[in-house]
Amino acid sequence: MLHNSGNGQLGDRENERPLSGRQGDKGTGSGVLGRRNRNEGDEEEDNLSLGPRKRPSRQDPLVHYGRHFGRSIHVFCKPFPLITEGLGRTLQLQAGFVGGLEEFSEQERMEHQIFLKLMKLCPGLESRIQKVSEQELHYITDLLNKGSSSARSADTRALKSAVIDWITPPGGALSLPLSRNVKTDWGFFHYTTGRLLCPATLDWSDEDTRKGLRNGDIAVSGDSWPIFLYNDHVFNPENPWEGLLQGKLLVTAFKCIFTSPSSAEKEPRATRSGNAKLHGMKTVTVASIAYVSTLVRFALNSSAIFSRNDKSTDSERFYRSIMDFLESPSECEEVEGLIRWWNMYAFLICDENRGLTDIYPDRFSRPIAILLASQMLVAQFRPSWTS
Repeated sequence: MLHNSGNGQLGDRENERPLSGRQGDKGTGSGVLGRRNRNEGDEEEDNLSLGPRKRPSRQDPLVHYGRHFGRSIHVFCKPFPLITEGLGRTLQLQAGFVGGLEEFSEQERMEHQIFLKLMKLCPGLESRIQKVSEQELHYITDLLNKGSSSARSADTRALKSAVIDWITPPGGALSLPLSRNVKTDWGFFHYTTGRLLCPATLDWSDEDTRKGLRNGDIAVSGDSWPIFLYNDHVFNPENPWEGLLQGKLLVTAFKCIFTSPSSAEKEPRATRSGNAKLHGMKTVTVASIAYVSTLVRFALNSSAIFSRNDKSTDSERFYRSIMDFLESPSECEEVEGLIRWWNMYAFLICDENRGLTDIYPDRFSRPIAILLASQMLVAQFRPSWTS
């Protein structure tokens, strides 16, 4: 069920809160007041004067929430069946037809958690969907899907250009330049991007490996995790958790998407609130890590268009494999440590003025306590690429 078939739509406003007002209100005016009659003497004056200022269209808040839903809860999802089935389970629980969520299958419980996160994200949505017709529900879910798709398109477009700068050695250049507009020479066809995309269990320095990856003799599915996911691009087969999902490229891309592009560049030039702040996001989520990993993997690839049906990138399987792994009960302890690490490097370090109080509001109150605690946490979780 959790498959998003929609295509990204460009042109949606980013980094803006939804305007107040009724959902679905277009905000257009008749333009009658203040409009003067035309006559022949007006023609020359009108040719030299600016036209009337267009009123900004008022966007439905559900599009705004849809953006964050895709980025931080689930990017490959059909909102309509998610809501209808989630509402059905809720009614069964309320009516006592089932004793609890444990009576549902593992897949249904997972989908219900996504449903509950969506209800929490969108104020008033739960009460609204209980009263609407099927046609109105389709309208609601189309708006959510529009937001998710537009965010994915905007983020994909941003990373496509920025990733070249991130993988270029400071003060140096790539051995072979990469085009920012054409990706045919990206992926395994370029030494640098190929090295980053190489499955962690393979050796990119081996010529036969490179040849096999380029000509397709070595098939790479979404279940094969690339080496860029690991800190310092080092995979330890004795301890696969070591450095996993702590790669510098991931953190840089996360800050570009969720805080601001300037924070990714370590330059405090941001003039607008980042997406995380706009949505009150105080902690990194498993889904947001999987989302950024998926987009970085696509940005390095030679494919030009992001599609869940693209067999060469296999993006949906890749996203799901990370989600399934991080949501596995057996990995709970390691995931908690990973989230703490991400909160430090994605939120605290990229914005020193923000302070630890935003992440741990009940634990610190005085500036000196915040300073000491942040120093201890930084020392505890510092990766090698920050030294």
